[in-house]
Amino acid sequence: MVSRVLTVFSAVLQTLPDTAVSSYAASLKDKGSLVPALYKVIRENYSDLLEPVCHQLFEFYRSGEPRLQRFTLQFLPELVWSYLLVTAARDPHCSGCIEALLLGIYNLEIVDKDGQSKVLSFTIPSLSKPSVYHEPSSIGSLALTEGALANHGLSRVVYSGPHLQRETFTAQNRFEVLTFLLLCYNASLSYMSSSSLQSLCQLSSRVSICGYPRQQVRRYKGISSRLMVTSEFLVQLITGIHFALCNGEVELGSRALDDVLYRAQLELFPEALLVGNAIKSSLHGASLKANKEGTRSIQVEITPTASRISRNAVTSLSIRGHRWKRHGESHTSSGCGDVLKGEVHFQNKHFLIMYSPPCHPRYSCLSFFRFSSIKWTSMVANDFKVQNAVSMQLQRALHQWCSGGYTQVYPLLNPL
Repeated sequence: MVSRVLTVFSAVLQTLPDTAVSSYAASLKDKGSLVPALYKVIRENYSDLLEPVCHQLFEFYRSGEPRLQRFTLQFLPELVWSYLLVTAARDPHCSGCIEALLLGIYNLEIVDKDGQSKVLSFTIPSLSKPSVYHEPSSIGSLALTEGALANHGLSRVVYSGPHLQRETFTAQNRFEVLTFLLLCYNASLSYMSSSSLQSLCQLSSRVSICGYPRQQVRRYKGISSRLMVTSEFLVQLITGIHFALCNGEVELGSRALDDVLYRAQLELFPEALLVGNAIKSSLHGASLKANKEGTRSIQVEITPTASRISRNAVTSLSIRGHRWKRHGESHTSSGCGDVLKGEVHFQNKHFLIMYSPPCHPRYSCLSFFRFSSIKWTSMVANDFKVQNAVSMQLQRALHQWCSGGYTQVYPLLNPL
């Protein structure tokens, strides 16, 4: 049955006209028996059907049809594990077709349609601009400095590439190629099936624990030799695991994340530890989706839109109030203690009253009074409406001072 399905699969693209490739790609998801049959062949390294299957998968990818390319990419975790398994067994003759398929996908992805080397770029989100992960602080505008203004709008961009073409795998470039392939796989995670996500989690666990004591805990009876990995490779695995965790593969994803962190601790990989522990902390106590169907997503915590400014934050109002406070203290220390106590000589008819009306707490009024005729001149931010509003307040304050209740009154040595 499997042989018959794969025989038809291996020859179908060669007989299809160019106009029918798109419709055939759309019908692949309805072939329920095809994907399990392909997984079975890939896992059997000595199968006679492995070479034609790898050849057909490469033809799918080379066609340029996005749906055919994603169909090939869903088998990438299983292909990577089969290749590493054969490499650890030191039997390169059994991995020739898988190696050719992986290198073919890599060489196709590092160039554009014109054959020029591609340079991948990623813009790191700036804290001053909103993103899917955060909102800019509402108090940020109050702390503008010359350096902040000079760097406003500048974003840090990380570049990857250009990458060199590879004709064969070596110990030096093996994980460079595999890491790039996982990067391409992660770019299409939202299109991957549940079986592909499960294969990714299994790949992550096996690569991380083989040859270490945890292999006995997991009861995995595969190879017992340790597989060399790089920090970048583990980071790409963690990225895929994060998506699997949020889209139905909670058990396998949690186990795979623990295994990758276990290996990162043994290897002292700071990048993998940072990303893995951040994801683990963000998922702690979160209600992950148990369903495996529907819209694909990743859970993130969004900063609340309501502005929350600390009461201890330094603002223009607090600075103004602090300045008036210091001004009052300086007058107190310069010999005006008797005046503040209300012991004022009535023969001197000129006084300086510093008063902040309760109805307008944002304005500080500096008013000059002539005591005998209650004539005054007010300077309140050039706002005549505020002057009229505080007129009665100032007169009431003067009356309070006469009865000994108002204290912020200072003698004016040079009257107007």
